[in-house]
Amino acid sequence: MTALNKFSMTMDSRSANEGFARLVASGFAAQLDPTVEELCDIKTAVSEAVTNCIVHAYPDGVGNIYISAWIYAGGLVRIKIRDKGCGIADVKRAMEPLYSSLGGERAGLGFAVMESFCDKISVRSAVGKGTSVTLDKYIKGKDLAG
Repeated sequence: MTALNKFSMTMDSRSANEGFARLVASGFAAQLDPTVEELCDIKTAVSEAVTNCIVHAYPDGVGNIYISAWIYAGGLVRIKIRDKGCGIADVKRAMEPLYSSLGGERAGLGFAVMESFCDKISVRSAVGKGTSVTLDKYIKGKDLAG
């Protein structure tokens, strides 16, 4: 599958950058003429993935968050949010609604929210090496291939 368009960026894992990541991802997807609801879905899913990097990946400081996105024929937008942080020991458990490795006031709904707003989500992680979250969303607007 060949991408029709793509971008990549790196940013610090600072909470101030979460909104920026949302805007960049939704701005990139805007070329497919999505509905307001589709744009909000992308913003929300990206926000959750980036927030996970900020809160969990680098508990002792600031690290890099890598965001890449591709547009494919058929209106597929694929967004990958990746870190090189501490990783997730048990991805299956981490994806369970209401589970949070931090406890306390955290709701533990990040992955569940991402799944509800995307057509597909995949999570790969290795302890001590980082985590990669890939979000797939089909936009029903115009197809760049056509």
